Amino acid sequence: MKGIILAGGTGSRLWPLTKALSKQLMPIYDKPMIYYPLATLMMSGIREILIITTPEDLPLFKKLLSNGNQLGCRFEYAIQSEPKGLAEAFIIGKKFIGNSRVALILGDNIFYGNGLEQLLKENYKPKGGIIYGYHVNNPKRYGVVEFDETGKAISIVEKPEMPKSNFAIPGIYFYDNEVVSIAESIKPSKRNELEITDVNKAYLELGKLQVSVLDKGIAWLDTGTFSSLMQASQFVQVIEERQGLKIGCIEEVAFTQGYIDTEQLKALAEPLLKSGYGEYLMNLIK
Repeated sequence: MKGIILAGGTGSRLWPLTKALSKQLMPIYDKPMIYYPLATLMMSGIREILIITTPEDLPLFKKLLSNGNQLGCRFEYAIQSEPKGLAEAFIIGKKFIGNSRVALILGDNIFYGNGLEQLLKENYKPKGGIIYGYHVNNPKRYGVVEFDETGKAISIVEKPEMPKSNFAIPGIYFYDNEVVSIAESIKPSKRNELEITDVNKAYLELGKLQVSVLDKGIAWLDTGTFSSLMQASQFVQVIEERQGLKIGCIEEVAFTQGYIDTEQLKALAEPLLKSGYGEYLMNLIK
């Protein structure tokens, strides 16, 4: 399986913060935002990752993450010149995906919780599509999934005025290779975007969509507004200071997953010692 991080868009809901800097490069407490979805994909066992961003931001992402060799991974980059919808990621990434299965995660989504790694690895070989439902207070902002009395998904609606449930679809999706042809076949929405909801609907109509409800012990944070951006930073700060463990630490994930060895981790840690981040990595070795 390969992975895609969609880190494009204008970030206009966060202007003026994002007028000069990509939202996904902004800090969530002690790390750039993109570290969190990147760590999630790496935790899933995915080591080949395509980062899709804007022409202006591409050099900055390359400066931050390079080609991924330092983490035992392989990163490639592609451009989404205009925000034409999440599903366009599969068209942009068609050559990168090849004949593989693929996971898509949004660059501004953070996942954390007990059992998350096991859950992600269970979806490594999807037959069809696998998405999640997450109970939220304000489902109007999201794609919403409706279940029947047996717990089977029966409908998906993007940003409904009258939501049929409180279960939003978080920004991580697992698909088989058919997703590329499905993305190429869907029509742009009224917003002139290729909607990920339409991809999920296509899988649902084929009887190939699995929707699982995320456990209460797993947190999903969306950082698309000023308040949610601040809440995400506060959440990470509280957990890290209380537990002494980091969230979204890509170097730690690479080490614990066996992508890099002790000497490689040490080489990553040494330039970061002054910030305390490197000291945390050195303690992993000890």
